[in-house]
Amino acid sequence: MTRIADLPDTVDMLIIGAGTAGLVAAKTAAGFGATTVLVEAHRMGGDCLWTGCVPSKSLIAAAEIAQSARDGGHLGVHVDGVRVDFAAVMGHVHDAMRTIEPVDSIETIEQSGALVVMGRARFTGPRSAEIDGRPIAFRQAIIATGSAPTLPDAPGMDGVAVLTSDDVWDLTTLPERLVVIGGGAIGCELGQAFARLGSHVALVQRGPRLLPKEDESASRLVTAALEDDGVDVRLGTQVVRVEAGEDGESGILHLDDGTALPFDRLLAALGRAPRTDDALGLAAAGVDTDERGHVVIDATLRTSNPRIRAAGDVSGLPQFTHTAGVNGSVAATNAVLGLRRTVSEVVPRVTFTHPEVAAVGLQPSEAEANGCSVQTVDHHHVDRAIADDRTTGFTSLVIDGSGRLRGALIVGPRAGESLGEASLAVTQKLKTSAIAGSTHAYPTYSDAFWNAAVADVRGRLRTGAVGAAVRVLARFRAAVVR
Repeated sequence: MTRIADLPDTVDMLIIGAGTAGLVAAKTAAGFGATTVLVEAHRMGGDCLWTGCVPSKSLIAAAEIAQSARDGGHLGVHVDGVRVDFAAVMGHVHDAMRTIEPVDSIETIEQSGALVVMGRARFTGPRSAEIDGRPIAFRQAIIATGSAPTLPDAPGMDGVAVLTSDDVWDLTTLPERLVVIGGGAIGCELGQAFARLGSHVALVQRGPRLLPKEDESASRLVTAALEDDGVDVRLGTQVVRVEAGEDGESGILHLDDGTALPFDRLLAALGRAPRTDDALGLAAAGVDTDERGHVVIDATLRTSNPRIRAAGDVSGLPQFTHTAGVNGSVAATNAVLGLRRTVSEVVPRVTFTHPEVAAVGLQPSEAEANGCSVQTVDHHHVDRAIADDRTTGFTSLVIDGSGRLRGALIVGPRAGESLGEASLAVTQKLKTSAIAGSTHAYPTYSDAFWNAAVADVRGRLRTGAVGAAVRVLARFRAAVVR
């Protein structure tokens, strides 16, 4: 780690925030030979390592094993007396973090050529900042301060220690009764995981369905899966007040439908807000924010100050680790090399419930409005799903009139792994004929993706001008071989 006192007075690149966007930006800028300083106020690695992807997927892995053990009887495997050692589960979660931590460490980043300092940075002008009071000038800067969980606002809420995705990992005892507020990806993932580990979980969603950003067909399957796992799903309901218990953790949640939910712990999963408070000095830098606090950027990630860019959650772009990393690279490349690369509009996303929901590009509900058709393969017809007895799910491809893949929705086991091919196809504007013409390994869950492409190609060969040409060719060939 570099001491603040040892920093140069002027640097080519100042990056604030060492989450995924900042880490990638620092390595990219340093790799181009720019004098780069990365400033982090808390800990290296950001939300993905400490509060997001890594801990949540580690918890989900343990929950999946517990549920598989209970459900083994339908495959002829009977496991009696499944016992969850929650402290050991959380030990696994923290072990995963510590195993990955060196990848994002100060030592690793400084090996790339960047200087890393721990401290708080704030802008003091369009080309200047200070780190814990020490002035520093910059030629270019990137804001990558990330986001923080949004807390619920209801009477009595301040009397309860509300858990969020930031601190739920500090639990050492499994809550007997857990209430989750919010039915997006985080709420569904954590709610299902805790239910599978043994908590009595209730999930409160103010909207009419879970996963409101996903296709309704996917939402229905996930809702049914959560209910099968014992989650008490409350849709179209809002919190009106909280009755706090004497311990400051338990209480009773009162809903607008007149019902009440007692809880031992309360978990808020209401989305995340950008870290752009006054302490960052954006006004002094001439950097504009929108009504939600996100830094306003153009397609090249440049802010209202042409010398400053933003990447990651703070920018208002889709809040995923993979987009943060890619956009951190784009921001640094544009800044150092003077390019005008733009961010990709093709953004894959996965909700890691059981079943998983993986989506990219246009969704089935958007097909008709965009002049596209939909090819769907139900997983009851996928041999690997049948062999695993996990046939709940489907794969849908959204295809334009030229046969190009415009989007995909996959619901089922390992959907995230199957999405990679779909993301490549949408990005490269591949036709279903290219997918159908590629040999796919059998038996895999991605058979559904391939079979949907094959079905589209076969349909095109039977209709329109192509179908007519194929029939003429077939008749001609038949006459020749006689």
